[in-house]
Amino acid sequence: MPVNKTGETHWVIPDGFIPPNSTGVQESHESICVLNCNAEQAYLKINIFFEDRPPIENIEVDIEGKRTKHIRTSLLEKDGEKIPENVPYAIEVQSNEPVIVQYSRLDSTQPELALMSTIAYPV
Repeated sequence: MPVNKTGETHWVIPDGFIPPNSTGVQESHESICVLNCNAEQAYLKINIFFEDRPPIENIEVDIEGKRTKHIRTSLLEKDGEKIPENVPYAIEVQSNEPVIVQYSRLDSTQPELALMSTIAYPV
């Protein structure tokens, strides 16, 4: 009997934005939260798309089996290129194994900070 794996292999997050300023103690940030419920290690390729410039493609991230990983978007880098602050972007996550992808944003640009989290769109 085949074993069903948890998750999908292709996810999209259409709204990303790293604010240039933060207030208070906590820094504004965004994270791609990935859960690998399966036994096999997952190899991710992350693509970042912009409105007015070429994408940053094939950023590689590995996640061991039966683990979770929180990937700060401000730390993603490919060949020295990073996501700039104050620029809208979108995210595509592709994986060789099914995973679950959630997107979280902590906005501390005002004293009354906001936390938003949502499941990414599985393709």
